[in-house]
Amino acid sequence: MTLHLHAKPNARQNQLLPGPDGRWTVRLAAPPQDGKANAVLLAFMAEVFGVAKSSVQLLSGHTAPFKKLEISGLSEEAGAAILAQYRI
Repeated sequence: MTLHLHAKPNARQNQLLPGPDGRWTVRLAAPPQDGKANAVLLAFMAEVFGVAKSSVQLLSGHTAPFKKLEISGLSEEAGAAILAQYRI
């Protein structure tokens, strides 16, 4: 499953939020320094989707706010069902 996110570091807590345009925003409780926010992003997404941390890979956006993630071992249908729980 491939997922496109807008990452916002320095939040109070980790949150996955749907946007009005259908895009996903993830707020991260980590600073954007030395890859800390990216490490928290990968761990948080692994927790959200119930997969191992090694199953979540950052494909692009290492230093940008827009990230592209690959989540291995998860079908598109299963991923969509998990994301549906976060929609308001």
